[in-house]
Amino acid sequence: MSQIAHCRRVGYRYPANHRSCLALPHGIKRNIEINVPLHIYDTMQRQKVLFVPRAEGEVAMYVCGPTVYDVPHLGHGRTALTYDMIRRYLTWTGVRVLVASNVTDIDDKIIVRAEQEGRTEPDVAAEFTAKYDEQMERLGILPPDSRPHATQFIDKMIDIISELIDLGAAYVVEDKGVYFSVGDLTEYGRLAGRTLDQLLDDAGQRVDIDTDKRSPLDFALWKSAKPGEPSWFTPWGVGRPGWHTECVAMSLSALGTGFDIHGGGDDLCFPHHQNEWAQVTAMGQQFARYWVHSAMVNVAGEKMSKSLGNFTNLAEAIDTAGPRALRLLALQTHYRRAMEMGRDALMAADAAVNRLDAFHRRMVTANVDLSGGELHEASVAAFRLAMDDDFSTPTALDNAFSLIRSANSDLDNSDLVAAGLKSRTAIQMFSVLGIEIGSQEAETNVGPTDQEIEDLLEQRAQARADKDFATADRIRDELASADVVIEDSVNGVVWHRA
Repeated sequence: MSQIAHCRRVGYRYPANHRSCLALPHGIKRNIEINVPLHIYDTMQRQKVLFVPRAEGEVAMYVCGPTVYDVPHLGHGRTALTYDMIRRYLTWTGVRVLVASNVTDIDDKIIVRAEQEGRTEPDVAAEFTAKYDEQMERLGILPPDSRPHATQFIDKMIDIISELIDLGAAYVVEDKGVYFSVGDLTEYGRLAGRTLDQLLDDAGQRVDIDTDKRSPLDFALWKSAKPGEPSWFTPWGVGRPGWHTECVAMSLSALGTGFDIHGGGDDLCFPHHQNEWAQVTAMGQQFARYWVHSAMVNVAGEKMSKSLGNFTNLAEAIDTAGPRALRLLALQTHYRRAMEMGRDALMAADAAVNRLDAFHRRMVTANVDLSGGELHEASVAAFRLAMDDDFSTPTALDNAFSLIRSANSDLDNSDLVAAGLKSRTAIQMFSVLGIEIGSQEAETNVGPTDQEIEDLLEQRAQARADKDFATADRIRDELASADVVIEDSVNGVVWHRA
C-alpha cells in the first residue's frame, strides 16, 4: 500500500504535494513527512496495533458513562479526560469523530439510594446526572454527539434479549430473570487476559454460586421485579434490565455495528465489557473494532475506593487547583498507567499552569507574534509521532514544555521571530490537548489588569530588596483581596487569579 493510500485509509488529511499524513490545522502549509501512522493499544489483542477506522475520515467512539447515584469522583474525571484527549487529537488531524457516551440511570445503586432517601429513582438519577455534567463542563470535556440514557432503550434491550433466547444463547430462570450462557464462547475472558477454564476455576472457589444458573459465569440480562422496584413488562415477566445489556443496546443504537473504539476505565474491562462483547458475538454481529481502557487513579499509592477511605470528590480537586491543572496532571501520565493523585502533585500541576500563563504574558508584553503564521515543523512532527504512538501524552507534553523553554531563551536573546515560531507551536500543542494558555485569564479578568499586577509585583520586589517588608506585605494583601495569588519560589515569583 502506498503512503497516500494509507493516509486515506486511516483518515488523515494530506497536503497537496501528497508527501505526508500530517494534518494541516488552521490552514498552515507544511511539508513534513510522517512515516509512522496511528497505532493504539487494543485490549482484546493485548498489543499496539495499526488503527484502521470503519469509514474513511471518520471515527465512531463509544465511552461508558456514569452510573448516576453519587457525585463524580476522580476516576470519572480521569476517564473523561482520556477520551476527550483522544477526540481532540483525532479531530485536529482532520478526522470527524462521533462520540456516544451513555448515562446509566437505572441500577441497583440508584435503587438503594432512592429507597434510603425516600425518593424516586428518576429523581436520584436526574440530580446526579446534573452534578456529573457540571463537573464535565468545568473540566472542558467536549459534550458527546449522542447521549443515550438506559431507560430510553428498554424496547431495544428486550429485542436483544429475545433474540439471544431464540438463538439458545440465553435462558429464563423462573422468578429470577434471564441469563446469558457463556458456555459456547471459547474466547470468553479474553478482554481480561483469562481463559474460560481459568474463569471457571476462579468461580469454583466461591461459596455463593447460584445453582439455578447453568454456569457460575452466566450473567443476568434481565432481572425479575422485586417489590417497589421500577419494572417493565416483557415476554418473560416483569422486571428491569441488567447493566451489560444496557450498554449493548445503547452503543449499537447510537453508532451501529463495527464501530471503531469502545472505551472506558479498566475496571470495566471484566466483567462489563466482556459481557457486552459476549452478547453481540452470540448474535453473530461485529461489535467494537478496538477496545481502549484507561487506568485508575491511585491516592497515596492505593487504588481509589470508598472502602479504602480515599474516595476523592472530583469537584474538590477542581476547586483546589482548577481544571487546567487537573487536566495537565492527568495527561502527564500515560492513559494506560495508574494516575497518582495527591495534593502535592495537583499543586505542582497548578504551578506549571501558572508558569505557562506567565510565559504567555511575557511573550505578549514583548510583542511576540502569537496570532498566526508558520509553526516549528520539527516539533510538530515530534508531537505527532508521540501522539500516534498510542496517544503518548507525557512525551507530547515534554516536547511542548521544551519548546516553551527554548522560546524563552530566544526572547532572552532578542530573537522575536524564533520565539514566536516556537511559542505558537507550543501553544497549539497544549490547545490540542485541551489546555488553553492565557485565554482563560482574559475571559475572567476583573479587578487589576495583568500589567497592573506586574507593576505591583515590581514594587513589591523593590520593597523586599529595600527590606521594607511592611510595604511588601501590604502589596501582597492588596493583591490577595483582588483574588490574585502570588507564589515565591527559587525560580522567581509566579501569580494567578484565584
